[in-house]
Formats: sequence, C-alpha cells, structure tokens
Amino acid sequence: MRELGGRESGHGYQPRGGRAEWKDVPMSRVYGLFRSYRWPLAAILGLALLGGVIGLVPPLVMKEIIDHALPEKDQMQLLILVALMVLLPLVSGFLGVWQNYQNTKVAQGVMRDLRQSLFANLQRQSMGFFTDAKSGEIIQRLTGDVQAVQSIVSTLIVSTVTQSVIVVTSVCILFTLDWQLAILAIVILPIFLLPVRRVSAVRKRLRLETQRVRGEMSAKLGEIFGVSGALLTRIFQREPAQQQQFGEMNERVMDLELRLNLVGRWFGMVIGVLGPLGTALIYLYGGWKVIQGTMTIGSIVAFAAYLGMLYGPVGTLLNLRVELGTVLGVFQRLFEYEDLVPEIADRPGARELGVATGHVEYSRVAYAYQPGQYALRDVTFTAYPGEVVAIVGPSGAGKSTLIGMLARLYDPTEGAVKVDGEDIRGLTVESLRSQIAFVTQESFLFHDTVRENLLFARAGASAAELEEACMKAYVHDVITSLPEGYDTTVGERGHRLSGGERQRLAIARAILKDPRILILDEATSHLDSESEAFVQAALDKLMVGRTTLVIAHRLSTILAADRIIVLEDGTVAEEGRHEELLQAGGLYARLFRTQFAKAESHA
Repeated sequence: MRELGGRESGHGYQPRGGRAEWKDVPMSRVYGLFRSYRWPLAAILGLALLGGVIGLVPPLVMKEIIDHALPEKDQMQLLILVALMVLLPLVSGFLGVWQNYQNTKVAQGVMRDLRQSLFANLQRQSMGFFTDAKSGEIIQRLTGDVQAVQSIVSTLIVSTVTQSVIVVTSVCILFTLDWQLAILAIVILPIFLLPVRRVSAVRKRLRLETQRVRGEMSAKLGEIFGVSGALLTRIFQREPAQQQQFGEMNERVMDLELRLNLVGRWFGMVIGVLGPLGTALIYLYGGWKVIQGTMTIGSIVAFAAYLGMLYGPVGTLLNLRVELGTVLGVFQRLFEYEDLVPEIADRPGARELGVATGHVEYSRVAYAYQPGQYALRDVTFTAYPGEVVAIVGPSGAGKSTLIGMLARLYDPTEGAVKVDGEDIRGLTVESLRSQIAFVTQESFLFHDTVRENLLFARAGASAAELEEACMKAYVHDVITSLPEGYDTTVGERGHRLSGGERQRLAIARAILKDPRILILDEATSHLDSESEAFVQAALDKLMVGRTTLVIAHRLSTILAADRIIVLEDGTVAEEGRHEELLQAGGLYARLFRTQFAKAESHA
C-alpha cells in the first residue's frame, strides 16, 4: 500500500528495547554460536595441537646434526635426521590440509546458522522496522558482516590454540637448553604488550565505521540500480550527481580501509622490531657462552630457532587480541539485529482463528507512532460479513494505518480490532493473516516467473487452479501471449508487464488465497481507462462474498460501498452511505466535490 507505514501514517521504526546497547560483546555469546560444532572444533584443535608439536621438532633435529652427527661423522644418524627434516613438514602439511577443511566446514556452518537466525528474526519485525531501515544496510549485515565469522574459526580459535601451545612448549624447551638465556628471552616479552590495548581500540572503532559506511553504500546502490531509481535518475539526468555521491562514499571506504590496514602494519612493525632485538641479545650472550665453552653451537642454533618460535607466536597472539576487538565490533552489529524484539508476535496462549465469517470490528482504536503523537484516535466502526466498507479522507488522515491494523501490520496503542468477536491480538498471526488478502496500488512482483509469483499466494496450487484464478482476474490471455507463458520471467518488480497487467496478476494471487477478508488500497487509481475496466471487473469478482475494506480513490468504489467511513485528523468524522453523506454537507461532501466530481461527470 502506498501509504502503509510511510508518510501518511507517519511512523518510523522505534525499537522497543530490541537494539543491543553493549559497549562490548560478551564472549560467551560468541561461543554460543559454535556450541553445536563442539566436536568438529575439538578435532580442529587436536589437529592444531599435533601440528604445533610437530613444528617444534626440527630445531632439535638441527641441534643433533650440528652437535653429534657431523662432529662424530655418523652417516646413518645424519641420514635419519635429514629424513626427519623432510618427513616432518610433509606430515605437518597433510594435517594442515585436513585442518583447513574442518575450519572451513565449521565456519560455513556457523555463518549459515547465523544468517538463518538473522533472516528469521527480521521476518518477524513489523512493517515499521522496514519503513525505517535501509534495505542495503540489512543486506550488508546478512552478507558482509556475517562473513567475519569465518575469521573467528580460521584465525582466532585455531591460531590462539596453536600459538599458545607453541609458546608454552617453546618456553619449556628454552629452559631445558639454558635457563639463563631463557630468562633473558622472557624479560623482553612484556614490551610486546604495551601497544596492544591502544591498537585494539582504534581498529575496532575503524572496523565499525567501515561496516557502517559499507552498509550505506549497499543501501544507496540498491536505490540507484533498482528499476525505479534507475528510471528516475535518467529522467532527471542525475547521473553525474549520483556518480559524485557514490565516489565520495567509495573514497570514504577506501580511506577507512587504508587507516585500518595502516594501524595493523604499524603494530606489526613494532612487533617485528622487538623480535630481532631479542634474538640479537641471545646471540650476543649465547655467543659469549659458546666462546667460554659452556654452550654448544647446536644448542645456540636451536635456542635461536625456538626463540623465533616464541616471539613469532607471541606477536601473533597479541595481533589476535587486536583482531578480536575488530571482529567483536562486527558481531555487535550482527547481535543488534538478532536482538530486535518483534513488535508483532503471538501472545502466550494465542489460539487459531479457523475459518472466519468476516465480521470485523474496530472498537475505540487509537494509534500513536510516538508517545503523545496520535495518528488515529477513538476510531469505532463495524464491517459485517460480505460488506464493502470504503475508507476516505484527506492525505495524512491515517487510512492506511487503520486498515493495516486488521492484518496486524501494526497493533493499536489503545482499543481493539476484532474479527468474529475476537481481539486479533489473542489470535495467532499466521491464522489471522491466512484469512486476509491485500491488493495494493503498486503491486509488487518478484524477479521470477509468472507461475512462481502466483504460487507465492498458495504454494501447493495446481496449474489448473492458477489458470482458473487468472481467468477470473482477466489476465490469462495476457500470460498465454507471453513468450514462455506462465514460465515467463516478469523482470525486476514486474516491469516487463504493464501496470494493469501487474494489478490483475496481484488480483489473481488474492483469488488463489481465497481470503474471507479483503483489504484494498484502490487498485485502479493509477491506471488508464482500458486497464481500469479490466481490473475493476476482476475486483468485482474477487469482492463477492468477502468482507472488504478499501481505501477509496475512485467514484465507482464509493458508490458500490455498503458504508463509507470518513477520516479526518485520525478520527471518524462521518459514517454512512454515499447519498446520506452528500446530503449531510460535511467533510465527505467537500471531498466529493474536489476529488470525485470529475469522475462522476465522466460516469
């Protein structure tokens, strides 16, 4: 519906305690995403541990070659040790391939689960959320942001375990080789910790800003390259302005990514300088011990190798701490959407509606899109089974908000909307909406075939049922004339069809659903006379025997209505039939003279 959730009703989305307000994301929340993958994760960690242990052996092999095999001229020992130097990396390589496969499998599974969870929660949100949110931002969070999960598995979890094992084991081996050199090596480690906190905070802030700008870019691209946006851009020749606007956003993303990368590189440089500094001190002191004869050359070579294994992993672990802050910033964005509380949901104990008779009652209904700002107030009227009730009023009177409440697109702030005497808030949303169909001014079609767009109303409908519905909607002949008939793709938003054809296809969908209650935002208001005649004939068939609430823009709908509800400033100003309201000389009479007089003359 043109006004639904938009300018007429005036409500933007205001989450009711749904958005996360944390400064940091609890790690327990992140761990929870991996709970169902604990056994594959255990296998990954086992492989990582085994690979880490294997990686610690080569320096000891080198020590044995230098200190024993070569001085003792033991060819067999040399051959065995050299074979080990070849075999160990080979085994480690096979383990790495297997581990990488498991990493990817777990990461993709968690991303799938998270996307599914976010998608399901977004589908539970009210129309107000989608009025306020940018579609591109939603897509960015479901795609780009979710991708950050992969780095949690492949980088953070595995690297943390692997590098931790290497650090602990390396320290033990260093003390075994020479406790004095080991103490010297460890004394240098605290220097590594100094830049971590600052770098982590800066990278987290930059990553959040980058993801936000990317979301804005996605939203803008969705608008610009949608059919309507592309058409509007060309009509008003705004291509240069659009290019400039996109260029500024593109430049902003590049600048943020450069800054993010630069912060990481500066951190890496500091770590890279501290590592060689420690190695230099070890060679200085260790070399002195070799000259004094208290240490072998093989021991100092092995010690230097293990020192690299100590400083490298420590640097990696510290960098992981920085990366963790960055990734948590992305998780915060994801959890904001996962924590959105649906405004419209089944109450505890909600019951199924069953087959409705179509008795609709609005009882002292009020709606405030913000506290104290009412779009509707004290609206009361009844639509009896099979009646057509027209809703008229100036723009901004609250018409679309009013009829949207019947399908619980919004809930009233005060009062109640009832179907068959039941407050609809006590019914399950699914059973209620199964009894209601909408036909709007601008009927939306998916970029899919005619058949799939029809089956959206009732997935199990047969080909014969589709054709029967389309015949009743006077669109079957149009469809059969298309290149592939019912299997013809209709294009973005159905733009390969005319406005009238899209409307008749939307009516066919409503016929397929076979609702007891029909809601119309006058579907003929933007059509030419020929298309209007077809659509009106289809609507006449659709409305037979159903309770119909319709926002009226055309005289034919007004004259056919059993009752007319006239809204003004969110309240019922008048109610009655066409002739009665004309004779009363009130708001309806004025609206009739301004909006319907030409149509009446034409009729």
